[in-house]
Formats: sequence, structure tokens, C-alpha cells
Amino acid sequence: MDTANFPWLTTSILISDCCCPYLIPFIPDKDGKTVRWYSLVVGLIDFCILVYAFYTQYDFSNPDLQLVESYSWVSSLDLRWSVGADGLSMPLILLTGFISTLAILASWPVTFKPKLFYFLMLAMYGGQIGVFAVQDMLLFFLMWELELIPVYLLLSIWGGKKRLYAATKFILYTAGGSLFILVGALAMAFYGDTVTFDMRSLMQKDFPLNFQLLVYGGFLIAYGVKLPIIPLHTWLPDAHGEATAPVHMLLAGILLKMGGYALIRMNIEMLPQAHVYFAPILIILGIVNIIYAALTSFAQRSLKRKIAYSSISHMGFVLIGMASFTDLGLSGAMLQMVSHGLIGASLFFLVGATYDRTHTLILDEMGGVGKKMPKIFAMFTTCSMASLALPGMSGFVAELMVFVGFFDQRGLRLTLLR
Repeated sequence: MDTANFPWLTTSILISDCCCPYLIPFIPDKDGKTVRWYSLVVGLIDFCILVYAFYTQYDFSNPDLQLVESYSWVSSLDLRWSVGADGLSMPLILLTGFISTLAILASWPVTFKPKLFYFLMLAMYGGQIGVFAVQDMLLFFLMWELELIPVYLLLSIWGGKKRLYAATKFILYTAGGSLFILVGALAMAFYGDTVTFDMRSLMQKDFPLNFQLLVYGGFLIAYGVKLPIIPLHTWLPDAHGEATAPVHMLLAGILLKMGGYALIRMNIEMLPQAHVYFAPILIILGIVNIIYAALTSFAQRSLKRKIAYSSISHMGFVLIGMASFTDLGLSGAMLQMVSHGLIGASLFFLVGATYDRTHTLILDEMGGVGKKMPKIFAMFTTCSMASLALPGMSGFVAELMVFVGFFDQRGLRLTLLR
């Protein structure tokens, strides 16, 4: 088999998104043991495909788009199934495969409607990989929307006491923001003499400044909901407050990174002139995210909501890195997303393990946990140190890169001039 021409990314998306989930209803299983093993094996196979593809076929010294696959979809509108990976999407694709597989493993205690639960988990798996891999704007929008219904159902069926409120708030915020993506994609595609949804072709279009500013603002609202950016953040603490551990891991580890990735891919790469004008706004929003969310986190009595607000605070560094106009700052923003994806998912995994043993997440009722669960306590301490950016850990490196990149003389001057 010619591995160089094998459709690795398409196979990874279709295995977890279209093929394997639809076999779950036909698996003979009464107590959910078989279906969870099946889902875990599918997740591991998918993750191994991604690791093998990037290890053997991806050239890390080449900044261009690689593992490119393009198949005709609707020729009259130049719609294509187009996927690929570069230095921006490759780390996030691997992060998605790793965390999604761990989330399936963390779903082991689920006994209520296990077939539906694992069906939704696998359906999200492929959709999330698709968001980072697709190179067609309309296909990107479809992949972006693909995870809305699974998250809504996972929240509304397996959530806590206020699960319907949290799920409804999530769907209203994210679906409302998605309208701006669709309108912006259509406007960019139909602008000019040619109609195309191909991202690389859209980068070559000469959009006027006013058009860029308008589309940039719409995209900022849409992706700011998912990142999230204050004041579009209020769905996240409610969703985390009611979700189960696997959904926590997906929300903190992957879904938030979709917003950051889209801002870099769409706003910065496709609308560079508008980004110069919006950069000071991103800096202000980033500072507000860091300070406001951190202070709000101090006031939370629920461990879930405390970590949720800390996640919002960490995303502020991503915004500042995007506005730095330096390679170091933007690399720091990328590293912050990957770092927080691992740290946030680990923290919420430990939250689930703690709740299974203590049956409470109210901090006032959790005194003496270290004596009863020393191993989990030690892991919690380690992940917390990473979250607060202890020197030597990934969070520290990412935030240091953001600050050094931002205070670079050339980038700071360009930002302040606008």
C-alpha cells in the first residue's frame, strides 16, 4: 500500500464520525460493557492512525499544508471535501485524538443509556478533528455545527440538576454565534468574480478594508463565544457546573481551542488588514479575561466552576499572543492552547474521580481529602501547579512566550500605532 497517498485524515474523520458510531445500536449489549470497550478500541485506532500519519508522512520542517486530500463535492459552487494539516492544525488534531480517547476511557462509570452516550462521544470525535483539518469554509461550518447537538444531548441527559438550563444556554450561545460564521463565509466566497469556499483561495482574494472589518467583527463574535471571550463566556461555567467528567474534558480540552484556532486561521490569516485594527481590542479583551475570570474563580465554592473560570482566564493569554504581531507571541498562543488542553482535561478528569469518591464538589465540604485520597491529591496538586504556570511546566513556557512576544519592540509599536 502506498502510504504517501493514503487518505489518512479522511479515514480518521470517517471512522469516528460516520462509520463506527452507527454500528453501536446493533451491538448486543445489556449492561454497556461491550459498547464501551468497542468505543475505546475505535478511539485508540483513530488516535493511532493520526500518530502514525504524522510520524511517518508529516515533514515538521515544512510549514506548508501537508497530508492534503481534495475530492469534488458540488462542482458548480467549487465545493470540495478538502482536508490537510500544517503547523497550526497538526498539534490540535493530535490533541483532539488524545483527549477524546481519554474522555471515552473516563466514561467507564456511565451506565445510563450507554449506547447513546458512546454514539455521541464518537460522533464528536470525528467532528472535532474535522474542524482542525478541513480547508473548505462551508465544510468547516458543517464540522463546527456537528458538535453542537452531541454536546447538547450529553449535557441535557447526563448532566446535573440544572442540566436543561445549561444545555439550552450552550446551544443558544453557540448556535447564535454560528450564524456569523455562515454569513461571513458566504460573503467571502461570493465576493469578487469567482465563487469559492477554498480557504487558500480566499486568502488570495483582495478584500477591501471595510469588508474585512465587518467580517472580522462577525467572526470575532462567533469564535469569541467558543473561546470564550468575556462577556460571551457565561455559558461555560454553567455547562461545566452540570456536565459529567468526559464532557468536561472535551469542553476544556478541545472545544475552547476551536475558537482560538478559528481566530488565527480565519481572522488573522484571511483578514490581515482588519487584524491590525482589531489587535488593540484583542489585547483589552485578553487582559479582561485574565483578571476578571481569575478574580471570579476565587469566589467560586464549586470546584467545577472554579476550574471553569480559570480556563477562561487562561484563554486571555491566547488573545494577547494573537495580537502581538510576532512569531514568538503567536507560537506562545498556540502552545498555551495545547498546554491548557492537556492541563484542563487532566483537572476535570480528576474532578470526576474525586466526585465518584466524595459525592460532593463543594469546597467547604472537601476538607481532609488529601488524607483519604493521597494519590489523587498528589496528581491534583501537580496539575494545579501546571495550571498556575509554575516555572518548568508548559503553562509557564507558553505564557512567557506570549509576554516576551508581546513586548517585542516591533510588535508592540505596531499594535499601539492602531
